[in-house]
Amino acid sequence: MNFTEAVAGLMNGDFTRLAPLFDGSSCQIIEWYDAGLFAAEPEALAEAFTCACFNAKVQVVEYFLSHGVDPNGGINTGMNALHWVVNRGQMDVVEILLRHDAALETRNMYGGTALGTAIWSAFNEPKPRHLEIIAALLGAGARTDAVDYPTGNQQIDELLKTTEHEEE
Repeated sequence: MNFTEAVAGLMNGDFTRLAPLFDGSSCQIIEWYDAGLFAAEPEALAEAFTCACFNAKVQVVEYFLSHGVDPNGGINTGMNALHWVVNRGQMDVVEILLRHDAALETRNMYGGTALGTAIWSAFNEPKPRHLEIIAALLGAGARTDAVDYPTGNQQIDELLKTTEHEEE
């Protein structure tokens, strides 16, 4: 795949098909970044970052962040980098994004914040680390007034209740 095809894919949210571009000892996306090809395509770079997050490519995520890429990434899919990693249960990338001050209250195409996405995902697309992710988002300051409470899940409700009392 060439750069032009990759940019078209990124702008269309084609994250799964583009995953191989992030693999290997010489990551194609990083090579294109280092060659300056993204200089004229800042929106595509933001989407490339979100794609790396979506696919849990930790080394690529850290590389981009160390080079000043916005930790919020792009949102052409309707969800930004943090929305995707909480949805997919990728705690390692969640921690990285939180360390780089990713915005917690950005709304996705469904109107949900990162916390709302994590709670929705815990019910509808559960992953082993969703409770841990919810706790991390709350610890980072995610607003509980942006989600419905009680949720009906005892473990999630305990996390939200504890955080709610701490905010008072």
